[in-house]
Amino acid sequence: MKIQTQIVLSTFILLAGCAGSPPKVGVKNGQLTLCPSSPNCVSSQAKDKEHFIEPIVTKGTQLEVKTHLLKTLNEMDRTKIILAKDDYLNAEFTSKIFHFVDDVEFYFPDTKSKEISIYVRSASRLGYSDLGVNRERIEMIRSKLKATDMDKK
Repeated sequence: MKIQTQIVLSTFILLAGCAGSPPKVGVKNGQLTLCPSSPNCVSSQAKDKEHFIEPIVTKGTQLEVKTHLLKTLNEMDRTKIILAKDDYLNAEFTSKIFHFVDDVEFYFPDTKSKEISIYVRSASRLGYSDLGVNRERIEMIRSKLKATDMDKK
């Protein structure tokens, strides 16, 4: 019985550590935080092919983009909005089984045009590889926003 308790406690401690501590995120001089060298991050402002992902281009005003983005994120499972500003959103996505946390950022400066580029960054807090999860997530969000664009036409 004592061994079972130790196993349960050890497992709990191991899984509790999967969340990791929140990294420094945000926008400085129009730039999102750089991706680390590990392949578990994508960014539309990355300079290298491994981490680069196209920004999301959508139609609407900055407020409309923010509203649609918030609606899209709130419809996704295990998502928590951490910060919402006029031109920036930060969210946490938690994996279902091990509760790994990914930090996702969206920066959409107002260009006064009918199209807005949403610069994105999605990164795992822990580990080395994410098996493409961050890239897939951004592409899924891109698809959902494009569907919303089609609804506005």
